[in-house]
Amino acid sequence: MIKSEKEYNAIIVRIEELLSNPDNIENTDSKNYIELNLLSDMVADYEEKYFPIQTPTLSEAIRLRMQERGLTQKSLSEYLGVSTSRISVYLNGKSEPTLKIAREISRKLDIEASIVLGV
Repeated sequence: MIKSEKEYNAIIVRIEELLSNPDNIENTDSKNYIELNLLSDMVADYEEKYFPIQTPTLSEAIRLRMQERGLTQKSLSEYLGVSTSRISVYLNGKSEPTLKIAREISRKLDIEASIVLGV
């Protein structure tokens, strides 16, 4: 268990050293392979505790999908069957979509329902 940021940083350096040798990644019989996996698990636990990944807002999730799919506000509004001004309101976080539109956003943009509904 990592107890301080100093330990965390030292372990990150050691992981980078271990990763520089492909044998440490591929040879499951290597003691360095075992060390690498143990240290990686420790870092993952530390990061989960001290640097948790926040659930994105609906606005952030929609913007990401728009970027990934090359959608403009206009094309997204047509795709979802709502006005462009409605999309703008959602993107600015000024309003939440109705349940019907939330369902469409979740289904058509493949965004988790919990994000769309703010749960």
